[in-house]
Amino acid sequence: MANRLARETSPYLLQHAHNPVDWHPWGEEALSLAREKDRPILLSIGYSACHWCHVMERESFEDPGTAALMNERFVSIKVDREERPDLDSIYMRAVQTLTGHGGWPLTAFLTPDGRAFFGGTYFPPEARHGMPSFRQVLTAVSDAYRSRREEVERGSDHLLAMLRRGSEGSRASGKEDGPEGEGPAILEHAVRFLAGRFDPVHGGFGPAPKFPQPMTLELLLRQYHRQGDEEALDMAVRTLRGMARGGMRDHLGGGFHRYSVDTRWLVPHFEKMLYDNGLLARVYLHAFQITGDPELREAATSTLDYVLEDLTGPEGGFHSARDADSEGEEGRFYLWRPGEVDDVLGREEGALFRRVFDVTEVGNFEGRNILHLSRGLDSLAATEGVPRDDLAARLSAAKDSLKKARSLREPPFRDEKVLVGWNSFVLRALAEAGASLGREDYVAAAVANASFLLDALQDGGRLLRSWKGGSAKIPAFLEDHAGLGNALLTLYEATLEPRWLREALDLAEQVVDLFWEEAEGLFYDAPRDGERLVLRPRDVMDNATPSGNSLAVELLLRVAALSGAEHLREPALRALAREAGAMRQFPSAFGRLLSALTLHLDPPVEVVLLGSDRDGGFRELLGAAHRPYAPNRVVAGGDPAGLPPFPLFRGRELRGSRPTAYVCRNFTCSLPIHDPGELLEELDRERRVPEGG
Repeated sequence: MANRLARETSPYLLQHAHNPVDWHPWGEEALSLAREKDRPILLSIGYSACHWCHVMERESFEDPGTAALMNERFVSIKVDREERPDLDSIYMRAVQTLTGHGGWPLTAFLTPDGRAFFGGTYFPPEARHGMPSFRQVLTAVSDAYRSRREEVERGSDHLLAMLRRGSEGSRASGKEDGPEGEGPAILEHAVRFLAGRFDPVHGGFGPAPKFPQPMTLELLLRQYHRQGDEEALDMAVRTLRGMARGGMRDHLGGGFHRYSVDTRWLVPHFEKMLYDNGLLARVYLHAFQITGDPELREAATSTLDYVLEDLTGPEGGFHSARDADSEGEEGRFYLWRPGEVDDVLGREEGALFRRVFDVTEVGNFEGRNILHLSRGLDSLAATEGVPRDDLAARLSAAKDSLKKARSLREPPFRDEKVLVGWNSFVLRALAEAGASLGREDYVAAAVANASFLLDALQDGGRLLRSWKGGSAKIPAFLEDHAGLGNALLTLYEATLEPRWLREALDLAEQVVDLFWEEAEGLFYDAPRDGERLVLRPRDVMDNATPSGNSLAVELLLRVAALSGAEHLREPALRALAREAGAMRQFPSAFGRLLSALTLHLDPPVEVVLLGSDRDGGFRELLGAAHRPYAPNRVVAGGDPAGLPPFPLFRGRELRGSRPTAYVCRNFTCSLPIHDPGELLEELDRERRVPEGG
């Protein structure tokens, strides 16, 4: 029989709907029951692509004896962390404080009013390696709650007090109007810190496991652009090439897996997450714009092509993830034996492919092979004695054939819920890549996604977080509002369609109205009128995705640069000032906020385009405005008769009834420009060049 989770839409919760555990979704029904029966709450948090979540389900939650113990002594609540990042943030911090580590599945034991008093992550069905069995944990926790209630209450109160102090964070450590004086030093310190942790052989930072860290890579590219720091560029590009050539990338289907368990990007944790691919596509695009390296461009476009092919629903929303497991094995869908390659390609082409992608009889993962490149295509072509273009064409045909053969295998499970924050990362990358590379299909996909999110995930003018199967729910969080605001602002710059600007401006106002606390001078991750939890979550550090705080600062600074709205700039500057000390101390955890700091320190390059979007010359100027890497660029304009009353547009007019561009910086503007080539030259002259070069 199905439990209460059968009424949910989350694919992760539905995976547990037929467990013998009497699961509840998070909500007042479960919390009231815990209070009524005076039982502790067993809170289990995970997500659909989580390998060890599946393992614990098979071992414990599907076991009748374990389920009976849970049903007798606890009110058991199952939460999808992707739907409820607020709950995940609170109770992950609680478990990390209690145990010194965290992860998923997250297992937390709470008092009926929601205070954590014990927890952990994965617990095995039998005691091993110094870990108690899950049944032992259940019995011990239940006995402690019954017989040592005062001790449990004191411990939960003490833990909650610690979490509240951590949520308040540090007081402002920079000047109240922004860290202008110390900002450049903070950025330079961040690059030196990253250089000290950089792996010069394989790229990446620190030992295994290695994560892609796109926010850190974006920061390095910005520092190269603003200071000419060649070391910063080298660290970013070497890391990007290492990931693009390694097994962390799906060389047949496109896109990237979650992270690498080794130092050389070979063996991935095989799930594919939407957010990773959206964030990585954008940083690969920026690296290509700087270097002109076609390998980096191909990594960007193949990643976006993967999302459009495999993670896009018919309504225009982007799905959340592909699981790591299929046919009961992690990574099985992606692995190859030499004979399987030859059966598809034939002996000659198979032998070439096996040499290039290192497919051997011994294998590199449990007797099978993860496809990867040892070096770039130019070097491989020289080794094979084949012209580069010929080798590229043969490998492309081989990959198409192997991808088709692979499609006959059982695919990993796809989580088809649509999350606004995660969608915004792909939406922004598509808009930016479409504008800069001349890919109208990317811009069209971005428009379709933006239209869907704004139409299907709003209720009474309020944004919702999650959509699945025609049902949208859960009030959106800071990362959703700020992420979507940034994406829509980029879509406006790519199309100059006024709707996207209006929506971005509205979201910027909501960010301040719902999440900014003036008296405290900080952003919270949950809205002020949201569900009352034991504390209001706030996490200023980047994790796998940029923090909501950093996205909010970025959005407000971008909107202020475009519109001149100083009431939006002021909270952003206060937030930067407040975290100046943390950015100095933990730079690798603040990549996106450090990038936002550059928006404040460096004046924007303002590109105003006047004309009709039906005019081919106007569209050519718009394409030229987006072609170079210019992270502080503001692009705005359209029909002069319909422009909003922003200071940016004062004194700007069409010249000679022809589409016209103006490039402005530091209150100085170029002469009117009509030719795309001249616009590119002007943007190149406007690029910040370090002294002496």
